[in-house]
Amino acid sequence: MQRITRGIYNAMREAFGVIMAAVSLDKIDHKIIQNLLEDGRASFSKMAKDVNLTDVAIKKRVESLKRKGVIASINASINLKVLGYENPIFVQIRTELSKNKDLIKKLNSLDYVTELYQVLGEYNLIGKLTVPSLESAEKFINDLGMIDGILDIKTMVVLSELKKSNSLPSESLQKTLLK
Repeated sequence: MQRITRGIYNAMREAFGVIMAAVSLDKIDHKIIQNLLEDGRASFSKMAKDVNLTDVAIKKRVESLKRKGVIASINASINLKVLGYENPIFVQIRTELSKNKDLIKKLNSLDYVTELYQVLGEYNLIGKLTVPSLESAEKFINDLGMIDGILDIKTMVVLSELKKSNSLPSESLQKTLLK
């Protein structure tokens, strides 16, 4: 088991570079993060009342969480269906590893590719596509297959979203607080 874990760790380190150490958070930090995940516009004074601190103390904690990289950004959650887009389409992409760097640049520049992940397994990239219609998806995926260095593509069209959580896993909170 230890050999497998070390192998995965080394593969991730090679693929992604340095692996960041976990930042320890207390109950108040978790409460602040949870408030921001539920409502990115939550006021410092509202959060302060929830945890019995001043709004200045909350502001300092939020700034600290940003400096530590825990909070990367606070974004609006957009309902793409209302704007006329289809459910997302996930594509698994197998590439020639020697061309991976150029392919990642190319894929990142494409408008319909809204998320891109490098993964371990038979396919080394997973992309999330946001498209206005299934017809445009079909054309786009066919065009993807023609890019030099892409060996194979598997598509998965989302039928319905069953869960999308805006919270930290409770197990994560328990482990962090028990340390």
